[in-house]
Amino acid sequence: MTREHGHCVHRLDVDAWDRMLDTCRRGAVTALALVIVAPGAGAAATLMPSVELLLGSQPTEAPFPNSSFVPDRGAAAAPAFAGRLRITQSEMRFSPALAEPEVGGRDARLFPAVTLEFFTAGAVLVPVERGEMVAETGAHRVPSYWRVIAGFGKVWTQARDGGWSRAAFPLMLVNDTENHAHQGLATFFYRAGAVSRLRFQFVQQTAPYLVRPHAVAWGSASLELLAPEVHDLDARRREALAELAERLPAKPWEELTRELPPGTLDGFGGPLDPQWIVATALVRNGTLYYRASPTPYGAYPYPLEMRFGVRSIMKSVGAPLSLLHLAEVYGPYVMNLRIGDYVSGLDPKYARVRFIDAATMASGFGGVGSVRTHPNDVFDGYLEGDYDAWYTAPSHAEKIAEIVKHLGPYPWEPGTVMRYRDQDFYLLGAAIDSFVKSVRGPSADVWDMLRTEVFAPIGIRHAPAVRTREADGRRGQVWFNAGFYPSLDDLAKIALLYQQRGEQAGKQLLNRQLTDDLLAARGAIVATADNSIDPAGVLTRNDTSELYRMGFHFPLYRSARTGRKIYIPTMTGSGENEVILFPNGLISIRTAKAAGLPDGTQVNSGKGSETVEAVERLGPL
Repeated sequence: MTREHGHCVHRLDVDAWDRMLDTCRRGAVTALALVIVAPGAGAAATLMPSVELLLGSQPTEAPFPNSSFVPDRGAAAAPAFAGRLRITQSEMRFSPALAEPEVGGRDARLFPAVTLEFFTAGAVLVPVERGEMVAETGAHRVPSYWRVIAGFGKVWTQARDGGWSRAAFPLMLVNDTENHAHQGLATFFYRAGAVSRLRFQFVQQTAPYLVRPHAVAWGSASLELLAPEVHDLDARRREALAELAERLPAKPWEELTRELPPGTLDGFGGPLDPQWIVATALVRNGTLYYRASPTPYGAYPYPLEMRFGVRSIMKSVGAPLSLLHLAEVYGPYVMNLRIGDYVSGLDPKYARVRFIDAATMASGFGGVGSVRTHPNDVFDGYLEGDYDAWYTAPSHAEKIAEIVKHLGPYPWEPGTVMRYRDQDFYLLGAAIDSFVKSVRGPSADVWDMLRTEVFAPIGIRHAPAVRTREADGRRGQVWFNAGFYPSLDDLAKIALLYQQRGEQAGKQLLNRQLTDDLLAARGAIVATADNSIDPAGVLTRNDTSELYRMGFHFPLYRSARTGRKIYIPTMTGSGENEVILFPNGLISIRTAKAAGLPDGTQVNSGKGSETVEAVERLGPL
């Protein structure tokens, strides 16, 4: 037994599943056993939805305790399940109510009509579409705003259920218009040839942008059980085992704190106020130590299945990984290719904007706000030029049209002044994709390249990301400015690949020299400087100055131990999402929801670099 966030937890003893895992990879049992954690072990049966409730359509006044979605102590093994579930569109309750629930003619109060297929591997419920953004299907008077992502769950039986078995799984509400995610849970009953309704609840979230305020949601939907389309279940079970075995060894946070002197990690996750934190993690000696923040309905029982809307952390993933991989495959010249040669319909100045200029937010383009550059304000004009019209434009052509309509060239040359522009990274992604098509053929896709040639070798099987929505049915352009929905394991593996200078299992996936240059901030731009007149930032640099290059922020940190000043490579995203790569080999991860809040809301304690200070106690930086 362990204690986490004030809730007793235990690891489920599933002997059959453990034996299956042993055949896949010796020593992986510990990692897999932590995929599913049961809060409130031994909770009273009355806390769990009854057979009558799941079979009926009666709404509930509030979500269930999260402990309802994992077995309690009286649980027994369940029979195998395999089938497709056609889920009807249904209305969700929100608390508090959404201020503007309709976005672009789609309603955020509606759970989408989707079909999900499942099978069991021992006690584990395996979604066939796991890790995918499953879109609504069918014609509806009003479409839902949401898509869903399902993760590994559980099946079990209880004597009081009258011959029915229970299935539960983690479920994320995501969307294709922004990068907003709700972390949730779903459950249904099954027996031979029959299923109950689906009950679901969404009890945590990363920061909203268009759909506010922060809220919990819950409801139910009718299910239709269809014959499975997957028939080679043994092969699919082996595939699921292999996928789980590829995850990093993972342990709850308290297992780390128990082995350290008291107070060592105090302040980790700060200075962000804990109420805005969704999950934190630390990668140390190859192990992922994780901590999910409590929700209003108890601890979230599947913390390693959570997927998060990490916003601009995508800028540290899509473009830099693509460029560094292409530099390894084709040569470093790709950094100096020009945006205007690969994206049509843009201002002529883009013929002078290199890929590396756009990746450093120094395109010399986006002419809104002031032209003052000494000192420079990187966010000057950031959300001007009808930003939301561009952000919500569904298709690639419509996004380009918004850029051309509202944004123009600045008087300075590319590569000299940083101005934070999401449009730079969107255009960079489109340009890199066009380059990939030029060398690999018209069916090539930059995100497919990353998934097969970078993510898969490091053990990331799924990489859900937002794409443009094209009216003719073509697959859209993946966003490189935002839109990624990773797990803690995904973020840890991406950060480790950078720290390993792009090498994985003896194979160089990223150009080593360029990756080393990036982490050392060589060639980074001084955010407050005009580099045409102050290349080193001598006139404007101070202890609060920050560098930027290829989607990475490099805040300056002065070590309290040594007095040494260092620039620490950091991935950041709106809402206070953050991944820090430390010189001592450690990695900190924080997913959070500190955006879309009422004006004047305090989100920061003001206590300084608390996370960095905590990590430095584990080893000098």
